[in-house]
Amino acid sequence: MNKKLVTNPVFLISTAVIIALVILGAVTPVKFEEVAGTLFSFTTLNFGWFYLLAVFFITLFLVAIALSKYGRIRLGADSDRPEFPFFTWIGMLFSAGFGAGLVFWGVAEPMSHFFTTPFGNQAQTPEAARIAMGYSFFHWGISQWSVFAIVGLVIGFLQFRKKKPGLVSTALEPVLGSKPLIKNSIDSLAVIATVMGIATSLGLGVLQMNGGLSAVFGIDHAFPIQLGIIAVMFAAYTLSSSTGLKKGIAYLSNLNLGLALVLMTFVFIAGPTVFIMETFTLALGDYITNFVTYSLRLEPYADGDWVQGWTIFYWAWAIAWSPFVGAFVARVSRGRTIREFILGVLVIPPAIACLWIAVFGGTALWYDLNQGTGIAEAVNNDLTSALFQTFDVLPLTTIMSVLAILLIFTFLVTSADSATYILASMTSFGSLNPPTAFKIVWGVLMSAIAAVLLYAGGLQALQTASLISALPFTVLLVLMLWSFTKIIRSESPPIQESELQRFKRMEQETKKQHNK
Repeated sequence: MNKKLVTNPVFLISTAVIIALVILGAVTPVKFEEVAGTLFSFTTLNFGWFYLLAVFFITLFLVAIALSKYGRIRLGADSDRPEFPFFTWIGMLFSAGFGAGLVFWGVAEPMSHFFTTPFGNQAQTPEAARIAMGYSFFHWGISQWSVFAIVGLVIGFLQFRKKKPGLVSTALEPVLGSKPLIKNSIDSLAVIATVMGIATSLGLGVLQMNGGLSAVFGIDHAFPIQLGIIAVMFAAYTLSSSTGLKKGIAYLSNLNLGLALVLMTFVFIAGPTVFIMETFTLALGDYITNFVTYSLRLEPYADGDWVQGWTIFYWAWAIAWSPFVGAFVARVSRGRTIREFILGVLVIPPAIACLWIAVFGGTALWYDLNQGTGIAEAVNNDLTSALFQTFDVLPLTTIMSVLAILLIFTFLVTSADSATYILASMTSFGSLNPPTAFKIVWGVLMSAIAAVLLYAGGLQALQTASLISALPFTVLLVLMLWSFTKIIRSESPPIQESELQRFKRMEQETKKQHNK
C-alpha cells in the first residue's frame, strides 16, 4: 500500500480516537455510559437551540439555491449527464441515508408519540394519533435530508465541477483556509462523527433484528446474539465493498428499494387502505401547516424534555451522519443539476419515508384505536418489537416478518458498505477509488464501536454517542453555508435557451441540412 496513504494524519488521528473509544467502552462500560450520559445532558440542555436554528436555516438556504439561477449549474461539466439511472440513484439515497433507521422507527415513532404525546395531552386518542403522525412526518421530512443535502451539494460541486478532493475540509477552504493543521482537524472530526453516526444506525438495526428473531423464532434478546449479527453483517459488507460502487452497492440499493416497496404494498393492501390514505393526506397537511412551529419548538417555559429526546436527537443523528451521507450522495449524483440534486434529495426520499410511516404507523394506529390491540403499549415496553407487533395483526405474519428481517439486514449492509467506501475515501485524500485495505480497516472499526456501545449501554449509549459527536460538526455546517455562497457567486449559470432561440436554431440547422 502507498506509504503516503498509511501515514495520512487524518487516517492516523481518526483511527486512534475510535480505537481508544472502543477500548474504553470495552474495559469500563459502566463508566463509559456515565460519562456519555453527562455529556448527553450537557449538549441537550445547552445547545438544543443551536441544532434547531442550524437545520432550519440550512433548509431555507437550499430551497433558495434550488430556485435561483444557480440551480441550472451541473455537479460536473456542462456536458456531463447523470452517472446512475433515476431508480438506482433514489435507491442509493434511500439505502445510505436512512433505510435501516426508517424501518426501525416507521412504527416505533408514531406509536411512541401516541402512547406519550408531544404536548402532554391525553394519550391513545384520535387527537393523539393525528399529532403522532404529523410529528413523525416532520422528523423524517425535508429537515433531516437538508443536512445531508448541504454537505453533498458542496462536496459534489467541488469534486466534480472544480476537480478538487471530495473532503469536508476542501468545502470549508474559502472560509477557514488551507493550512494542514486546520484541514486535518476538520477531516478527522468528520471521520469520527461519521463512525459514531454509523455506529448508532448499525446498533439500532442490530437491536431490531434481534427483536425480529425473538418474535419469529423465539431467540432471546442477548448481547452474544447481537454480536453474532454484527459478525455476519461485517462479512457481508466486506464482501460487497470489494466489488465496487457500481456493482455491490448499486445491486443492494435496487434490492432494498424493491423489497421495501413489496412490504409496503402488502401492508397497504392488507391493512386499512382508506384509513392509510386519509392519514397520509391529513398528516401531510399538518406537517406543512406546522413546519415552522415544529422546526423552532423548544420548551423554555415548561419543565419538559420531549423535544430534547426526539427532535434534537434526530437532528444530531442526521448531523453525525452528514459527512458520510453527504459525501456518498455527492459521489452518486455526478452530472445532475443543482436544482435536480436539491429537489431530488429533499423531496423523493422524504416522500417515500412519509408514505412508509403512513402505511405501517397508520396500520398500527388503526388497530389500536379500533380493535384495542395494545401495539403502543408493547412498543413502549420494547421499541425493537414495533414492526413485528404490527405484522402480528396482519395475514402472512411469519413470511412478512422474515422479509422484514431480510430488509433490515440488507439496509444495514448497504449503509455499512457505503460508509466503508466514504470513510476510506476521506482518509485517502478524497480518492474516488480508495484502497480495499482501508475499507476493511473501517469496516472492522465500525463493527467494533457498534458492539462496544451495545455492550456498554444499549440504545441509550448509542443515542448519547451520536449526539455528542454531532455538536462540533454543526458549527462546520453553518460555516459551509458561507463557504458555498462564496464559491457559487463566482460561477456563471448556463444560459437558458428561450423558445424563440430554440426555434431559430432548429430552423438554421434545417436549412444547413437542406443545403447539403
